[in-house]
Parts: sequence; structure tokens; C-alpha cells
Amino acid sequence: MRKVFHSVLPIISPQGRIFHGWRIASAGALINFTGSILFFNAFGIYLLLIENEFGWNKAILAGAFALTRIGSGLLGPIQGWMIDRYGPQVILRWGLSIFGFALIGFSTIDSLIEFYIYFFLIQLGTSLGGFLTITVALVNWFKRHRAKSLAFLQLGGSIGGILIPITVFCLETFGWRATASGSGLVVLLVTWPLTRIFDHRPGDIGETPDGVLEDESESIRRSRAGSNRSGRNADFTAKEAIKTSAFWYLALGHSSSLVIVGTVMTHLVLHINGNLGYSLTVAGLVVSFMTVMQFVGVISTGFLGDRINKRMIVLTCMMLHGIGMLLLSFAQNIWMVVAFAALHGIAWGSRGPLMQTIRADYFGPTHFGSIMGWSSMIVMPGMAIGPIFAGYIADRTGSYQNAFISLSVVAILGAIFFLLAKHPYHAE
Repeated sequence: MRKVFHSVLPIISPQGRIFHGWRIASAGALINFTGSILFFNAFGIYLLLIENEFGWNKAILAGAFALTRIGSGLLGPIQGWMIDRYGPQVILRWGLSIFGFALIGFSTIDSLIEFYIYFFLIQLGTSLGGFLTITVALVNWFKRHRAKSLAFLQLGGSIGGILIPITVFCLETFGWRATASGSGLVVLLVTWPLTRIFDHRPGDIGETPDGVLEDESESIRRSRAGSNRSGRNADFTAKEAIKTSAFWYLALGHSSSLVIVGTVMTHLVLHINGNLGYSLTVAGLVVSFMTVMQFVGVISTGFLGDRINKRMIVLTCMMLHGIGMLLLSFAQNIWMVVAFAALHGIAWGSRGPLMQTIRADYFGPTHFGSIMGWSSMIVMPGMAIGPIFAGYIADRTGSYQNAFISLSVVAILGAIFFLLAKHPYHAE
């Protein structure tokens, strides 16, 4: 234990004091945790309760999720530019305010139009006040420990998923309206004050990436790379990145993974409860176990992501996603569902942080917000297509089997895209 402590201490406190980047990562993890436990991982349960109350079919419910993902994708380039231009603090404050008040408004819905409007606002708030904005901040603050910091950020979401039975208890005890309203207040009172920690770049407050002082030769190299755009190590602009095949292969691979993730988020509880016949409590426990395995995946990435080939890790994760979807397609008992949850959770947790780490490694941190924003235009439609497709198949056939089998094929395609996404360089 002492050996582990001494190996971790230089990372957390490289100059004898806690590096501010880890404070940002901790605040981001708490924001991620709050969104995860209050809504992100509870989304499928909300849909089940709303379906029972209003009788709307699965495709209509999934359509709201899909439209908001498309909207988030279209917002991406603007959001990325805003983060690069104004810094993450301002964007987070607007996003978390929208998220909190939208949850309160969501608790009052009585029509499909209101459902779509408030769900759109919730997703707008979580987009501005969530993962992309926090990720851009961390990419600027870390270089050597970038995978570790992004894995730590995702731990917040994983822990929120593990504790999802708390939200299930509130939904069953107090109802979904009271739970949504209370969740909105928590967002406003707990997460909004954390935004003051999010300084844009280390240089703004006299720090350096990772908190490690650069030696003179490294400073000269970085200066030359910044002044000579033809250097192999110079950061890409968004326009330059878009011209590379790596940008497109990464985006298509990432989109393929989110086809699966979006579908599971939207339909897993509906499938376990409605098709397989298990109780809402059992469905909640499966989601919780899946997130425990996601936690395991995130921890593994934190240790391995900065040491071995990230692209090969991601490729392996896509294969695990595919095997998991086949298990869920043909599930005849709870153990097959549990096996799916284990594979999907590990794959999701391991792959998630590496998506942004690979992009930052390939294109550099200077214009990362804009590059991620343009990537989201390709990535986010994947998260929209999967839920609508699965909902349509389930409404037509009464089963998710064909939809889930199709998603296993999508996982294979995603693995191929990541295999082709090789490191780009500026022309000499």
C-alpha cells in the first residue's frame, strides 16, 4: 500500500502541492456523478414510468432521445468554438443552469410536446454543462497523465450508475415527478458552485500541463512546433484535422460505439422489464452491476491507457460490445443478461476515456474544443439512430432480438474503423 501511495503522490502533487488540474478533474467527476445518478443512468427507468402513465410507444419515446442527440451534434462545432474562445467555466455555468431548471420543468409535463421540449432542454444543459466541456478543460491541463485524468472524470459517472438503486428507490417511493423536481434542485445547489474551479488553461494561472516544469529544451521544441505549422508535432487546427483520414475513422468508430451505448441506455430497462419479465428492481440492479463493470473498465484504462496502444484497447472493446449484444439478443435467463452487463460495462468504461485521449494525442490540445465539436456532428447521430431503430423493431415485432443482433454487426464495423485510424502527421 505504501508503495502505491509513493507512486501516485508525484502524479497528484508533482511540486509538493496538489496540482490544480486534479482539482478540476475532481470537480468534473462530481458533476459527472450528479448527472449520472440523477438522470443519465436513470433515463431508461424514467421512460418506463412515463410509458406506463401516458401510453406512448417505444419509438416515440426513443425519438425524443434521438432528436436531442442530433441537436447536440449540430451544436458541437459552436460549443467547441465557444469553449476554446471563452473557456469552460462560462459554458458550464450556462449548461448546469439549463439542466437544473429543465429537470424541474420536466416534472410538470402533461403532453408529448412538453415531453420533447423539456427533454431537449435537459440534453442541451447536459451537453453544455457536461462531458465535452469538462473534457476540453482536462485535455488542456494534462499531457502525460491525460488518460488517467479522463478515466478519473468517467469514474464519477460510473459511481453514479453503481448507486442508481437510490434513484430507483426515489422513483418508486416518491414518483418520477417529485424525483425529477428534487434532482433539478440538487443540480443547481451542488454542481453549479463547482464551476469556479475550471480555469481554462494552466498558463492562465502560472501553471504547466501535469504540473511538471518543462526543461529548457522542451520549451524550445514546443515553441518551434508552435511557430512552424509544418512540424510533425504541431497541433492541428480544426480545418487541418478534418482533412485527415484519422479524423473520419475515429468519428465513425466512435459513432458506431454510441449506436450501441444509446440503444442500451434507452431500451435496456424496457427490455428486461417488458420483454424478459423481470421486475423494475431487478432491472435497476442489472444497470447498477453494468456500471460496476464500467467502473472496472475505467480503472483499467487509468492504469493502461498511458502505457499501451490505445487504439488496440478500443478495438478490443468494440468486440466485447458485439459479443455482449449477442448475449442480450438470445438471453434465456438472468445469467445471460448479467454476462451482457459485464462485457458491455467493461467495454464502455475502458473505451470511453480513450476516445478523447486518442484525439488529443493525434491533433493536440490547442484547438481540441473545435475539433471535438466537429467530431460530434458525426458521432452524435449514432447515438440517435440506435434507439429509434431498436424502438421501431420492438414496436413492429414485439422483440428487440433483431435490433440487438444488428448492433453486434455495428460493433464489428466500429472495430474496423478504429483499426484504420492511424496517427496523422503534418506534411514535412
